[in-house]
Amino acid sequence: MQALIFLLVIVGILAVVAIAMAVKVVKQYEQGVLFRFGRLVGTRTPGLRIIIPVVDVLHRVSLRVVTMPIQSQGIITRDNVSVDVSAVAYFRVVDAVKSVIAVENVNAAINQIAQTTLRKVVGQHTLDETLSETDRINLDIREILDVATVEWGVQVTLVELKDIQLPDTMKRAMARQAEAEREKRAKIINAEGESLAAAALGDASDTMMAHPLALQLRNLQSLVEIGVDKNTTVVFPAPLMSTIGELGSFLARETAAATSPTLPVVDLDKTIPGPTPNGVPETV
Repeated sequence: MQALIFLLVIVGILAVVAIAMAVKVVKQYEQGVLFRFGRLVGTRTPGLRIIIPVVDVLHRVSLRVVTMPIQSQGIITRDNVSVDVSAVAYFRVVDAVKSVIAVENVNAAINQIAQTTLRKVVGQHTLDETLSETDRINLDIREILDVATVEWGVQVTLVELKDIQLPDTMKRAMARQAEAEREKRAKIINAEGESLAAAALGDASDTMMAHPLALQLRNLQSLVEIGVDKNTTVVFPAPLMSTIGELGSFLARETAAATSPTLPVVDLDKTIPGPTPNGVPETV
């Protein structure tokens, strides 16, 4: 009797274990790949699934997008500059059967091929292209990965360069280059301003030549602007000084003419009376 009870307990335990092994749950974001005696039977959709214990093996494959960081790689660019580049890749499984049969570990395979592809693509570009054309580099890496991973049932959705580390010497050289570029732009802008100012002054000089009074008005305006600060020294422009000198000469001439004595006017046609030896008036 005791042996029978022990046997029933053993059978019950085995039945519970068998049921636990036979019942599988495939989640909504997963897809099951079923093997029976090592042969592919098919796939299983999400939900409660029953398999034959020991005989069947169910591999559950996640179909969600996987974010995989690509560790920093020491790369020599086409212009022989050593840089450290890190990136991040986004991929998802689109064929669960291929991801199980074609490759042993899909995550490790994607990681390794992403590293090698990153070194290959960045090494074909110069440093300036690597820094300025990241979008094109990202697209090239993704296209290469798509071709390599299509046999694994994996689709690479996005690849982005995350960080580019430059040597300290190169950072200093780029800083000097940027500073020189800024100075060049400043000089060009200054030269353009001087050119525009010279052209404007030329037009103004033509106007003043046509209207001399405009120059005198401009000189007076300059004196007014100088006098705003209450300076003790007044600077007169040279044309204004010459005008003042001419005005002084004119006033001096007028003053001399006003103060000179008036001489009597003699009319030669008239007879001037005077004594003569014979007593007859002399006619001039």
